[in-house]
Amino acid sequence: MDEYTSWVQTWELSCPRLPGEVGRARRWTRDILTGSPHADDAALIVTELTTNAVTHTTGPAFHVTVACTAEAVTIAVTDTGGATAHPRITHPDADATHGRGLEIVTHLATAVAVHHDPGGHTVTATLLTPTPQPAARTAQPC
Repeated sequence: MDEYTSWVQTWELSCPRLPGEVGRARRWTRDILTGSPHADDAALIVTELTTNAVTHTTGPAFHVTVACTAEAVTIAVTDTGGATAHPRITHPDADATHGRGLEIVTHLATAVAVHHDPGGHTVTATLLTPTPQPAARTAQPC
């Protein structure tokens, strides 16, 4: 029966749309993923996505979901709307002081998706867990 079951661990955090909550979401993510090879990348992704939710929306809150399986860590950040533009990757010049968040996320994650609905935006980033490679076989004398 094991081949028909899977395990997914899911954590959710809702935060008011305040700048100080970005650090709280980052620490929360790092705590959840302690010992995971994805902990640092996931914490940076959460920092970038929650900063965007705080900076570019006017809704009262944002929501972070972290889901872990043996194959991947998936992070989703949902804002509660009020944005005048949709999340998008930009390519600012070298002197710009912001505008690189989603570009950073796309470099760290295996896949990134953006979903829009009347209630806000959700940006989802997936980090695949590398499959262990079998040990190289050494020739044995006959």
